[in-house]
Amino acid sequence: MTPEEWTYLMVLLISIPVGFLFKKAGPGLKRWGAAAVGLGLTLFTCGPHSLHSLITILGTWALIQAQPCSCHALALAWTFSYLLFFRALSLLGLPTPTPFTNAVQLLLTLKLVSLASEVQDLHLAQRKEMASGFSKEPTLGLLPDVPSLMETLSYSYCYVGIMTGPFFRYRTYLDWLEQPFPEAVPSLRPLLRRAWPAPLFGLLFLLSSHLFPLEAVREDAFYARPLPTRLFYMIPVFFAFRMRFYVAWIAAECGCIAAGFGAYPVAAKARAGGGPTLQCPPPSSPEIAASLEYDYETIRNIDCYGTDFCVRVRDGMRYWNMTVQWWLAQYIYKSAPFCSYVLRSAWTMLLSAYWHGLHPGYYLSFMTIPLCLAAEGYLESALRRHLSPGGQKAWDWFHWFLKMRAYDYMCMGFVLLSMGDTLRYWASIYFWVHFLALACLGLGLALGGGSPSKRKTPSQATTSQAKEKLREE
Repeated sequence: MTPEEWTYLMVLLISIPVGFLFKKAGPGLKRWGAAAVGLGLTLFTCGPHSLHSLITILGTWALIQAQPCSCHALALAWTFSYLLFFRALSLLGLPTPTPFTNAVQLLLTLKLVSLASEVQDLHLAQRKEMASGFSKEPTLGLLPDVPSLMETLSYSYCYVGIMTGPFFRYRTYLDWLEQPFPEAVPSLRPLLRRAWPAPLFGLLFLLSSHLFPLEAVREDAFYARPLPTRLFYMIPVFFAFRMRFYVAWIAAECGCIAAGFGAYPVAAKARAGGGPTLQCPPPSSPEIAASLEYDYETIRNIDCYGTDFCVRVRDGMRYWNMTVQWWLAQYIYKSAPFCSYVLRSAWTMLLSAYWHGLHPGYYLSFMTIPLCLAAEGYLESALRRHLSPGGQKAWDWFHWFLKMRAYDYMCMGFVLLSMGDTLRYWASIYFWVHFLALACLGLGLALGGGSPSKRKTPSQATTSQAKEKLREE
């Protein structure tokens, strides 16, 4: 582990006992205490580079005040433009920010764009209310008012997820501050249930990264090895990559759980990143609060089992970095300038790569995903439905195997980063995932497979009807 990784781990572990201290505090202490801890961590790890986060916050707040009815698009343009400047500092002869500054800037970008969207929704709801002439019931997830500058700063520097996630909306943050009867919200047992696999994942990470170091792929001697060895090597590299993030995200979730952050009644049917999808009145007494069943789905950032054992590439994306996936779906995918599912996914992956950084490996990996999505979608719709139940089960196992190999392959670009190293490795295994995906796509088209965006299974149709009913309610 690098010194930076040890620092991240220490920050995550410290956030757990700090969370227990804040859990039962009042709204004021929660707001300003959590902000003070987050700001302290930022100054300690980023030093003078903390100024970048402050500039981003002030710029976004100014846009919200100036154009509340269109601040979402403006905030997206501002924060993403600042990311470009932030990453070009070395080219401009300015001091290069620390890795911790980059982590803070990434999460801050998500939070500020989301905040601007929430303010815009509030402004539009107020205009509709004024036009209709009568007051409506509070809309689910709507802010009570526009945050002040100090409130925006407290949200931005809240220590929860400040470097590693999970992402959370301002509405989620407010619900934590105003949480009724926080002593009734369970923390210790959910934390232990969530944390128990983390030590095992940590040991597996250390073992796999020691036995199969990534640096070996950058050496000339590696490419003298037999083809089966080169093909196999990407499997333990992606395994170590997953284990590393499993530990980090589980620890981050435990920090939230310790503070009762993101806890909602199960009846609210909360979604990762987005929060509750159903209105759930707050409990009126400690006894009622204690009788409710709670979950922490809002701050859930990783589904380890789902990531490893889901069948499709499409589903694998949903189980990985779940709160950020919600952000991408809500603010990028839905507003993409295309109708096709594959093209909208490509647009989303392009901006996701840009959000991660400017390294070519990010773009090579992320832009391979739309090809895999199209290939599996067309071929599955053309063949799977014609198979017997046993044939469909065998298909799913084979599909899962190929899905995992596709992610192994794409992970190499994500960790090697440079175009030369990534293309050299992919060329050494003959770009087999790209060629196989193209072949599957061609076969699916030849057999009359439908577009992934148009086909729906019976379960998907039922889910869509339920969502439409929920939207009407």
